[in-house]
Amino acid sequence: MPVTPRLRRLLAAALPAVLAVVFTACNADYPNSTFTRYTEFNREVGYLFDILLWLGGIVFVFVEAILLYTIFRFRRRSENDRPEHVHGNTTLEILWTAIPALILAFIAVPTVRTIFKTQAKASASALQVQVIGHQWWWEFKYPQYGITTANELYLPVGRTVNFSLKTIDVLHSFWVPQLGGKRDLITNRENFLWYTPDSVGQRAFNGFCAEYCGTSHANMRFKTFTVSNADFESWAKNQAGSAAFGAVAQAAAITSSAPPSSPEADSGGRSGHTAAPTAGQVAVAAGSPAAPMAGHDMAAMAGGTPVQQAGFIAYPSNKLPGHVVPKTVFPEGLTFNASLVGSAERGRDLISKGGGGCIGCHTIKGNPMMAGVMGPNLTHVGSRTTIAAGLYPNDAAHLSRWIKNARWMKPGINMPTLGAGQWDPVLKQYMGKNGLSDQQIADLVAYLQALK
Repeated sequence: MPVTPRLRRLLAAALPAVLAVVFTACNADYPNSTFTRYTEFNREVGYLFDILLWLGGIVFVFVEAILLYTIFRFRRRSENDRPEHVHGNTTLEILWTAIPALILAFIAVPTVRTIFKTQAKASASALQVQVIGHQWWWEFKYPQYGITTANELYLPVGRTVNFSLKTIDVLHSFWVPQLGGKRDLITNRENFLWYTPDSVGQRAFNGFCAEYCGTSHANMRFKTFTVSNADFESWAKNQAGSAAFGAVAQAAAITSSAPPSSPEADSGGRSGHTAAPTAGQVAVAAGSPAAPMAGHDMAAMAGGTPVQQAGFIAYPSNKLPGHVVPKTVFPEGLTFNASLVGSAERGRDLISKGGGGCIGCHTIKGNPMMAGVMGPNLTHVGSRTTIAAGLYPNDAAHLSRWIKNARWMKPGINMPTLGAGQWDPVLKQYMGKNGLSDQQIADLVAYLQALK
């Protein structure tokens, strides 16, 4: 058959698309792939998927082969051709009824088996994690350890985890693709999901909301870290304690973490951000002056002396894979005086006296003035890798702008605009002189980053 000019043009247009698909398929790095075998949940679903894929493929090839045979075998060859009239074929009718029924049986049995297995109750010894969805952030509670945290989920390797899923507002959906099990959070209902991360070591994963929930649905993310049982117990012990100054300088310069898109980046276009020193294991000799005393929070430490916690307190930032490090750029025009140096002591005093209104929404364990529950728990916020529900890295440059005008950085959120003279996109007005100055924000940043 000769190739017409029209067909030639279509082939030329389709060739780049075909090549793009081929080269994309050759990439072996799929950081958010669901085709993993890290949990028994993913293995069960993967096994069922393979069955459906093979059976579906066989049926597709068989049906298409018959279709092509029919098209060419019984095509019209002349104007005098007339099709043969067929009034019924009992054998054929029985076959095309029985064969699909048999195929459905092969599909139904493993499907029902997988449903029953994944919907069964978790073991009594499972780690219990309460997942609460908010517009637009995640709250995680570990009732067995007395822990409440936000947007970062820690799981021990080899231990079954039972998630109870609730929402306080609209529908959300909890999903860590590489660990499996997308499950909806439904209003006035508690859903459950469990799996065991038994085939993965110390790893970091992206988590998402997979159900449209409003303006910032795409910005409702979280991070999941799988760690050893010993590291999990150490992390949990630290998280259950009161807020204390972490292993960072009491005075933190905002310039230490300028993003590539900001004027503070160096001449090579690279960020000055370095790995947070508390993101790994920091040991302190027992009884040393830097060691925290039992029952003493950071406010009670003499002079607000920085405290270094012993053991594993957070996932090592220098081991974070690139796909879990957020790369969201600043909104154009949102600036901050990067030359300012913040004081953690001044920041603690400011926030405890109601500066910025933080006491009405956030909790900091050990600080009696901070007992709000509307926003994320900030007790150990300095040890987290991200802010804004995984949207920005947790460094001074991003945190300062977040405090200054969070609604500009993440549309639709409840956190008000706090910076003096800033435009609030929700209230449609500028903040007056009563808003926070850049120096006050720098002090708050120093305090929050010290909470390890």
